[in-house]
Amino acid sequence: MKLLALISALVLAMATVACSSDPEIVEKVVEVEKVVEKTVEVPVEKIVEVEKVVEKTVEVPVEKIVEKPVEKIVEKTTTVTVEVEKDPGSLVIYSGRKESLVGPIIEQFADATGIKVDVKYGKSAAMAATLSEEGSNSPADVFYAQDPGALGSVEAMMQALPAATLEKIPAWAQDDDGKWVGVSGRARVLVYSPDRVKDNELPNTILELTHPRYKGRLGWAPTNGSLLTMITGMRKVWGEEKTSNWIKGLLVNDIKIYPKNTPQVQAVHDGEIDFGLVNHYYLYRFVTEAGEDFKARNYHVPSAGPGALVMVSGASVLKTAKNKDNAERFINFMISKVAQQYLAGQIFEYPLVDGVKTNRLLTPIADIKQPDIALSDLSDLAGTTDLLRSLGALP
Repeated sequence: MKLLALISALVLAMATVACSSDPEIVEKVVEVEKVVEKTVEVPVEKIVEVEKVVEKTVEVPVEKIVEKPVEKIVEKTTTVTVEVEKDPGSLVIYSGRKESLVGPIIEQFADATGIKVDVKYGKSAAMAATLSEEGSNSPADVFYAQDPGALGSVEAMMQALPAATLEKIPAWAQDDDGKWVGVSGRARVLVYSPDRVKDNELPNTILELTHPRYKGRLGWAPTNGSLLTMITGMRKVWGEEKTSNWIKGLLVNDIKIYPKNTPQVQAVHDGEIDFGLVNHYYLYRFVTEAGEDFKARNYHVPSAGPGALVMVSGASVLKTAKNKDNAERFINFMISKVAQQYLAGQIFEYPLVDGVKTNRLLTPIADIKQPDIALSDLSDLAGTTDLLRSLGALP
């Protein structure tokens, strides 16, 4: 505005001069305020939005594609045969062996197989007699006897055993016709008192027991099946006359009668007798309980005569067997390592199969000088019983 006012005043003055004549020129310095526009750049803060690139890692879920085979279910009708577990059945055993000896192992067989086992216990000779009386009506499937004599007496009632069973047992310990097999070995011995018997009084053969020096010192069990089998062996080896004379000599020597083997062993310990005619294993049951202080020992006569006979307990399948398969299964179990180890370890009998050790207390069976006689030839127990009766040894 000031600038406009100055310009207006200047124009007015010039007009006045031009209107006057000859005007006098007067120089006058007039100070004019000059307004100069100048553009000055003044720094001004200006907010400028600048796009800023910020890198940020963002985890983005990624679907992982996994190829998975898909089973295609196709319905198909199929006929399936389901085998239903059969009833294991039953088994009837006539046992001439005591329940206290073989009951546990028979029970183990029943538990392992599920077979219902019915056992009829008695003396072997009595069981054989029962079988003979029952004949074809006998309910028995198996005859398990303590000696080959009882087995042989009813051999006609037996059926042949499978070859696979027979081959497990040594030939000497089975029937010549394959009707029965031995289950365990049982040696005949003299049990004697080591305190009262001198070494030179131990006989070389049981024939010597008829000598007067043995008078009143002997014991036997004349109704015992094992003794009857041994005397049957004497009849085969010695003949009837020699065997009869031996029996007479024992009676002259006042041999004491006992109902069975066990009391004889106890009688030796107690001092009632000095010698007893028994099977080997009875002694070890006493020794196991009483220890080495038990005053009795076994003696195997060194001569290869009937007094050194090693018999067997044995088993057979009867022709009347209604449970033949179970009967054969039982016999195979009794000659298995499980049962053989029981017989060797628990009742001190000789195992008959390979791979089972004889009890360390026993004389090795190979060291016993057995007579040369087939166990199948020891079946005439009835003839032996008649002989004993005729001589007054049995009532």
